[in-house]
Amino acid sequence: MRLSMTTLTIVLLALITFSLTPSLAQNSNNQARPGTSVVGYISDSMCGLKHMPGMGDDKNCTLTCVKGGSKFVLADRDHKKVYQLDQAGQDKAREFAGQKVKVTGRVTGKTIRVTSIDPES
Repeated sequence: MRLSMTTLTIVLLALITFSLTPSLAQNSNNQARPGTSVVGYISDSMCGLKHMPGMGDDKNCTLTCVKGGSKFVLADRDHKKVYQLDQAGQDKAREFAGQKVKVTGRVTGKTIRVTSIDPES
């Protein structure tokens, strides 16, 4: 069976395209997205999405855990995700402990490079 040069070219281009598509999709999912906003609750890395019983309200539990060595995180309860906050986020999160907020910044994987934290109504 002889293939024409045009047919062979088309087949090769199709193979190359299909072999590159998964890696291109993966790269686009892993790239940082500037200016993304995520809504959730300022929590701590020990408790994450749900606070321990007997630790008081969400604010007291979060502040107690952070005092004990945990880090502030953003707990997106709707999507069941916990985001780590960078150092700027750690500094800004304290005043919002236990509150629902909108965090804006660059999301890379499960970490947010925080540019702002605002109360969410």
